[in-house]
Amino acid sequence: MTEGTVKFFDPGKHFGFINGDDGKSYYFHESQVEDGTRVTDGDRVSFTAVQGERGPKAENVKKLKAEAKEAESESEESEESAEDEATEEELESEISEEEEEELE
Repeated sequence: MTEGTVKFFDPGKHFGFINGDDGKSYYFHESQVEDGTRVTDGDRVSFTAVQGERGPKAENVKKLKAEAKEAESESEESEESAEDEATEEELESEISEEEEEELE
């Protein structure tokens, strides 16, 4: 199975495209999405990659669990907060240096 991110899905036209982790773009039709599952732009999915008449196509599209998506965003947030803390420490140290210079 290949994994990727839903780039675009038009529920009115019943089709969309997936950006595969392999760098390819895959066409998919709503009929290839797992029963009872609704996909939207940005969803992480797994699928079977096949060669269609007009190019790469995704079949057996299954939405990956939201927990994986949440864990990824939490990881990014913790990296950002670590960067913010470093910036605050740098500012505090600059302020301390300026105060020391004023005292001299």
